[in-house]
Amino acid sequence: MVCGERVPFLRTPTPNPPRTEPPGPTANHFVPRLRGPGGIVNQTQIEIGGRTLTVETGRVAQQASGAVTMRMGDTMLLVTATMAATPREGIDFFPLTCDYEEKLYAAGKIPGGFIRREGRPSEQAILNSRLIDRPIRPLFPKDFRNDVQVVATVLSVDQEADPATLAINGASLALSISPIPFQGPIGAVRIGLLEDQLVVNPPVNRMEESRLDLVVAGTREAIIMVEAGAKEVPEEQIVEALRIAHREIIRLCDLQEAFAREAGKPKVEVAESPKDPEVDQAVDQFLAERLDQALFNPNKALRESALDDLKKETITELGPRFADRLPYLSKSFEAKVKQRVRGKILDEGMRPDGRKTTEIRQITCEIGVLPRTHGSALFTRGQTQALSIVTLGSIGDKQKLDGLGLEEFKRFMHHYNFPPFSVGEA
Repeated sequence: MVCGERVPFLRTPTPNPPRTEPPGPTANHFVPRLRGPGGIVNQTQIEIGGRTLTVETGRVAQQASGAVTMRMGDTMLLVTATMAATPREGIDFFPLTCDYEEKLYAAGKIPGGFIRREGRPSEQAILNSRLIDRPIRPLFPKDFRNDVQVVATVLSVDQEADPATLAINGASLALSISPIPFQGPIGAVRIGLLEDQLVVNPPVNRMEESRLDLVVAGTREAIIMVEAGAKEVPEEQIVEALRIAHREIIRLCDLQEAFAREAGKPKVEVAESPKDPEVDQAVDQFLAERLDQALFNPNKALRESALDDLKKETITELGPRFADRLPYLSKSFEAKVKQRVRGKILDEGMRPDGRKTTEIRQITCEIGVLPRTHGSALFTRGQTQALSIVTLGSIGDKQKLDGLGLEEFKRFMHHYNFPPFSVGEA
């Protein structure tokens, strides 16, 4: 039941809910708890960019830690967040996985190929997975080590509402109502520039004519992520677009906080790793001037080698004294390195290789480096290199797309590889 005026969440369905303002100024419609096929269903709405966004939980995916459906027009996604019961042992990072899954039935298409079955994720699906990951990853406790998987499944598309930003907002909301210790929420919008006007969440089928494609995600306090492509847009318009985006992000955060208060579950407590002042002080005293000598070197290879040697010296010198605290000793060393690099940049404007924050290294460009390719070039800046190759084909070589968009073929194909040897790893 959707009421014409704004009403608060109710504990039980009633025929005539009291008509009062909802908690927070941004939600346009709050729907009472309804009895669904599996239990209580919570639903609310908000207007973003002139279109109504409807979010709902409790109808499907009830065994996930948190699950929401996001609908704008005829575009609809199911976003789930699930947490492992126990932390993963022996790791020093947060094991978060974000998957954006496109289902061709969402656009009324049958997959191509012999088996007519969904295959590997498309390039756009992989990019959208990263769009979800980047703004939410910093908002988990530092010592949280439970596996968390966020899955955004596109169920229906209308070629107008943007499923990527719906997926980001859905991921935040699913995490917010779950027991997972997510320190959000975040909001996300896309800003376009149509007919010289900044537009919030412009229609997907008009993005080809937009001079700006800007995706912004952030919390109530600040912007966390910006991804943009533009065609000679003035800097002033970009700044204004960011301001408009953050205004809408605040509204989305208000909606999610109100929704989580009514439909959320108690959060899991995460114990912080205990500090060891004795070890930290010993590491500080041992490093003293040694750290700067190893850390600040124009040559990256020599710098990394010197830091490795210094870490071994630190463990050799202090290890016998703190034999029962060796893992913490190693963590303390790494923390001191990060702290010193950050301090040098913020306090003195100097990077480890001696450059100021406004200085860039010289770039070297070579062309025709491969004899039998149609085109090739090698770009080098410091120890960062990019080898680019181009191949020209006939019109018959165009790629047939199995995607949710209206475009069925692609004539320009760009393939990007990041091999492990490029960073000296196996």
